[in-house]
Amino acid sequence: MTPTIGGRLQTRIFLLAVIGSLWTLLIGPLLPRPDGASLGDVYVAAFKVLAIVTVVGLAWELLYHGLQQFRWEKDWPTLYGFLTGINEGLLAWYLAIALGLVEPAIPTSAFVVHFTTTWIVTWLWANGPMRVVFLRWRFVGGRIV
Repeated sequence: MTPTIGGRLQTRIFLLAVIGSLWTLLIGPLLPRPDGASLGDVYVAAFKVLAIVTVVGLAWELLYHGLQQFRWEKDWPTLYGFLTGINEGLLAWYLAIALGLVEPAIPTSAFVVHFTTTWIVTWLWANGPMRVVFLRWRFVGGRIV
């Protein structure tokens, strides 16, 4: 399948809103937190980071889509899609700090654990169960609706 830009955007929103949110709810109590930060503080900060990743990720998708137009297949190899998490994670952390959205509720170690595991879980879902649960997803350019 070669995803359309609309399909890429819909898939990213779906994965982060559903799979990312469920994973955040599961991993939240396990994230390291500074003294005095409640579990609620951690959840608020983690969901803010998830929102940053979603919004900024939509801009990334536009950039990626433009770059892919220079490739013959018009898509990345799967490993490239996985490795894009590095630059997206660095930008998300920078924005979260610059905007003052996460301190002091979530330290750097918690961000790294949360972002990395969420990225892996959503990537695995998109490359595995998503193709089974949404049979037509592959044939309609990655569109959900």
